[in-house]
Amino acid sequence: MKENECIACHGEGMQADDEGWQYECSVCEGLGVVPTNREHGTRIMSVDENNRLLD
Repeated sequence: MKENECIACHGEGMQADDEGWQYECSVCEGLGVVPTNREHGTRIMSVDENNRLLD
């Protein structure tokens, strides 16, 4: 594991739900790494009736 590798997406920048839908990692914003100088804020994500993230 790299030093700043995103643990949510394992450094890939993409995540998948249980149905196989691919979406950009919301933790690292698709970068695959989490910058150490960035503050993490909470943001509300939009989802559909099946709890899939909406772009």
